[in-house]
Amino acid sequence: MIFRIPIDRINWTTSAFLIGTFVLTLTAVPLYLWHFGVDWFHFAVFAVLLVATGFSITLGYHRLFSHGTFRARLPVRLFTLIFGAAAFENSVLMWASDHRRHHKHVDHDEDPYDITKGFFHAHIGWLLFKLWPEPPFDNVADLKKDPLVMWQHRHIHLLAVLVSFVLPTLLGALWDGWIGALGGFLIGGVAKVVVLQHGTFLINSACHTIGRQPYSTRCSARDSFFMALFTLGEGYHNYHHEFQHDYRNGVKPWQWDPTKWLIWSFSKFGLTSGLRRARAELISSSEANVRNTVISEQVTSKAGKASMISQAKERRKKNRRFIFSLTPRH
Repeated sequence: MIFRIPIDRINWTTSAFLIGTFVLTLTAVPLYLWHFGVDWFHFAVFAVLLVATGFSITLGYHRLFSHGTFRARLPVRLFTLIFGAAAFENSVLMWASDHRRHHKHVDHDEDPYDITKGFFHAHIGWLLFKLWPEPPFDNVADLKKDPLVMWQHRHIHLLAVLVSFVLPTLLGALWDGWIGALGGFLIGGVAKVVVLQHGTFLINSACHTIGRQPYSTRCSARDSFFMALFTLGEGYHNYHHEFQHDYRNGVKPWQWDPTKWLIWSFSKFGLTSGLRRARAELISSSEANVRNTVISEQVTSKAGKASMISQAKERRKKNRRFIFSLTPRH
């Protein structure tokens, strides 16, 4: 069977951007560093913009706008909308629509990044190829009423270019002329976008493939401390799918979830409020149900193995008796 790329379904603009920025990060960035050397300024800009944009996705796009796990004042909302645009992950309206559809239809055909279609599809394939038919914005009526969200949606491409590429380029130019401008564009702009995007994509792919399922086995979502380390706490995906309206992903006090700590810290200054939490007894009940299911399956498996061993022994006994009965007696 010959593999054929569905040319008519390729999303050319998105594919060119995703592949182009990735190739530039692997080629142009190392060449720049080799030729001009390492400058701490560019990596400082990279780190600051990565954190600002990353939190805008996890705190804003995800937990605030997609799930409504808390309320936020204007400064937080405006910041996450502006810097969230720099991730080049579309507007809040589109992002939330896809994400809500993912939760409603997880592991089924209507799930935009359905893991059952393969790791590549869940990671990036769903963006490279057009979905047929194009899903409607029929699950974000609340966001359509938000003037700030609609403002961002109308100007998403301009905001993305200005914040993600123009800003680090200008900062680099002020620091070191045209050489600094090029470094700012490549490191604080292009490389930052690639790192951030693939961190988000890994939640859709790796966190539905690798890790534990301590709260539910109803879908493929998994908890991964490793993934949480470089996604600002989004790696506890099994918990999130079971309790999607909780502002926390890492619900245990020791779990790495800087996004929940930031939301909680903002609440102490009146910038966020109405932080929603799943009831402790409900969380404990979910964990107990999973443990009981696992124990039951282990007992059933052991009983099945014991039964198979017993049946095998019985068959061997019968075979020995049969062979003995055929042996000539003198």
